[in-house]
Amino acid sequence: MATPLPPAPHPAGPAGAARPRTFTPGAGIARFLGRRAAWAIFTLWLLSVLVFAGGQLLPGDIGRAVLGPLADARAVAALNHELGADRPAVDQYLSWIAHALRGDFGMSWSYRQPVAPFVGDALAQSATLGLLAFVVVVPLGIAGGVWAALHEGRLIDRAISTGGLCASAVPEFVSSIVLILIFGVWLRWLPIEAAAPAGAGALEQLRHLALPVLPLVLVFFGYLARIARAGTIAALDADYTRTAILKGLPSHVVIVRHVLRNALLPSVTVAATQLGYLIGGLVVVETLFRYPGVGSLVYNAAKAKDFPLLEAGVLAVGAVYTVANLAADALHALLDPRLRTPGGA
Repeated sequence: MATPLPPAPHPAGPAGAARPRTFTPGAGIARFLGRRAAWAIFTLWLLSVLVFAGGQLLPGDIGRAVLGPLADARAVAALNHELGADRPAVDQYLSWIAHALRGDFGMSWSYRQPVAPFVGDALAQSATLGLLAFVVVVPLGIAGGVWAALHEGRLIDRAISTGGLCASAVPEFVSSIVLILIFGVWLRWLPIEAAAPAGAGALEQLRHLALPVLPLVLVFFGYLARIARAGTIAALDADYTRTAILKGLPSHVVIVRHVLRNALLPSVTVAATQLGYLIGGLVVVETLFRYPGVGSLVYNAAKAKDFPLLEAGVLAVGAVYTVANLAADALHALLDPRLRTPGGA
């Protein structure tokens, strides 16, 4: 009599054992970006609370700031009631944030017009200036850092590292004033005001923007160059680089395929993060060069105690920072394979 064959094993393994969990890279990236997006929404909400509270705590009476110091007290009280400034702060915040979510940031008290068009135009102007500086400084900073790392310890390395460190240490208002004096007053090569006249061509607009871009390039060149240099030196000392060299690969192939792919990841993500500052944080540069960006808009609104314009401008700057950080996280997730694993995501 033939011995019966044992039963075939269950596809899931021994009895009671669960199937091994499968993981897809897309799910890991989605989970990682989902958490970042949740934190971004929470950050924007917290920023809205702080911005509104800061506007409420600023000294001065709203009606008096709008009508002037010689206005009648009854007129001031009537305007405060019309603007809702005499309501409880919680009611004012809920009403403001409800309208802001629909894109309605109220009326500017200084201009007596809707706030949204002012903020939109200012953001467009700041984006033009910031993107121009970004396009100039990112290739220069990364190339300078990589070139310094490839010549580590030599004169060119010391020159790039020392020059970049000195440029980053100088505040923007100092470098801006020096550049204005040199190129705008003494040499008269570039116009001092960043805003080009109406009807100016593209080249004339770039000529007006050249002087405000230079301080930003000086500040961020050293920062990006140091990060690119450190990443390149670490990649040159890595085991995979030594293995590629021992295989007999040409030096340019080793640098392009093995060194730069791993060395530039921190530089790329940092550059994407700094884009938020270049668009929304240029208060000093825009004020010095009389550029109608969002930085000067916030500054002028704070001086005039125009709270709707001030709150909308600061919230717009926060949104720009948040979007830039999300873009940097997405780029990091796409370039870093460790974030595609369950532990990394």
